[in-house]
Amino acid sequence: MAKVRILPDRVANQIAAGEVIERPAAVVKELVENALDAGATRVVVEFAHAGRSLIRVEDNGQGMSAEDARTALQRHATSKIADASDLDRLSTFGFRGEALPSIASVSRFTLWTRPEGEDSGTEISIHAGRVLHERSCGRPVGTRIDVEHLFDPVPARRKFLKSDRTEAGHIVNCVRLYALACPAASFTLVEDGRQVFRSPECTRLADRVREIYGPQAAEGLLEIDVEEEGLRLSGLIGRPGVGRATRHDMVAFVNTRPVDSRAINGALVESYRDSLPDGRYPVAFVFLQCRPSDVDVNVHPAKREVRFRSESIVRGFVIRAILSRLREWNGEDAPVSAGGPFSLGLPAELPAPFYPGSVEEPAHVPGSAVEPQPHSVPRSAAPEWRYVGTAHEAYAVFETGQGVVLLDRRVAHERIWYERLKAQAAAGGVPVQHLLLPVTLELDPISAAVLTDNLGFFATHGFGVALFGRQFFRVDALPQWLEPGDAEAFIRDLVGALREGRIPTSDVEAGRDEYARIAAAKAVRLPRILGEAAAMELIRELFSTSAPVVGPRGHPTFVELNHGELARRFQK
Repeated sequence: MAKVRILPDRVANQIAAGEVIERPAAVVKELVENALDAGATRVVVEFAHAGRSLIRVEDNGQGMSAEDARTALQRHATSKIADASDLDRLSTFGFRGEALPSIASVSRFTLWTRPEGEDSGTEISIHAGRVLHERSCGRPVGTRIDVEHLFDPVPARRKFLKSDRTEAGHIVNCVRLYALACPAASFTLVEDGRQVFRSPECTRLADRVREIYGPQAAEGLLEIDVEEEGLRLSGLIGRPGVGRATRHDMVAFVNTRPVDSRAINGALVESYRDSLPDGRYPVAFVFLQCRPSDVDVNVHPAKREVRFRSESIVRGFVIRAILSRLREWNGEDAPVSAGGPFSLGLPAELPAPFYPGSVEEPAHVPGSAVEPQPHSVPRSAAPEWRYVGTAHEAYAVFETGQGVVLLDRRVAHERIWYERLKAQAAAGGVPVQHLLLPVTLELDPISAAVLTDNLGFFATHGFGVALFGRQFFRVDALPQWLEPGDAEAFIRDLVGALREGRIPTSDVEAGRDEYARIAAAKAVRLPRILGEAAAMELIRELFSTSAPVVGPRGHPTFVELNHGELARRFQK
């Protein structure tokens, strides 16, 4: 039997680092939190080679004495708490005392620090958990930490890192979050010697969002500030109709700490249920203030997840606060239409579709559901249905020999477009429109990395996208079916799907399939008036597909009420 032994501190620290320091952005997070906890009003973050070769965080906080600096590099050494009860009064970002020794155990780590009132500072250098030297140094009040050659002592960890663009994107996103959390401090971020952003102290959250996320991100946002007993929700939320395809633009803070909270995220989605179409998520930068004893921040190693003492109370408060603000805005500035506070804006006609094997521009026949093509394709026999009319503009009604059919026009069109788009991509014959005026697009750092890594995927499907400065892109070509005015929103949706792994790029066929499923929903343009000729053409097109009874997202294209069902309904 193996002998039970106590692990050396260096090995224990490397194990702990596996929980706390999973990627370079986690190092930045821990060091920036320490800087803010030290009272810094100026924080400078530099990194090189996506944080693999260098991460540097410098602040003008209170600094540490030589004794405190040595102690801070021991496990579970912290000035934030003294006993477990202090967790109920926590007002700092950090509190466990694990970050510095964990980082020092998996890198070459150098700390310079000087407190107010001392003539010299302290320099401590550590490599892979072993102290190389400690000496006095000259430096201004505050602390600077250099982390070099991250994960060199544990090379297996490097294999789990993503591309440099992706890791750099996570670092930029991390610094942005803390810049939002603490607008009273100035932040500077430098990547490979190039300044990414520099934000001075800000008095308004909207100014900070505009400075570090860009003017596009600040458009369409409403200020919110609502209080109830023991709770306050403030920040910026999107107007009705302003949505995204993913949850990545829902940013929440609890007592200034950036967090992932199921209660808050669920409340945000629920609040916009009547203000956004299905599958869209709101934009929000919200700050929840509550009593420290009402929230547990010690439920996750990285402190990103929190748990509330009463999730239902928090969820209810957030929903009430947001609904109140949305209703206030609707009542004062924007009338709410009968169909809801947003409009799909469907045009009266469909864009001309394309069939495999045809590269000519289709002739346009106004009002037709599926317009004639210069090159037709073989069709299987369509059922002999007789067109009766349209119900609620959404359903086509047909009489059959067996009863009555209700056809969901949108789902039927999605099935047709889904197969059309898949065939185009497989044949390499996607018809492209070149834009006279290119569309410009600015993305967040992680999304920009995802798009850059997948430019080939976009080119395959007819998009001409090129990098146009950091996180900026120029779009000068689109697939023919996509309206230029819809290009930015659709590209964001695709990037979101790629980022979440819903479009698998490692499997070409599966990626093509999921792209066609997403694009088909966007390609549909329903004419408001459906004539008999267009209705019968739609049926012929639908029954020439491989699965005419079901849409690409699993919804039935039509339902049939036979004579027996009709008789039963009329109690005959």
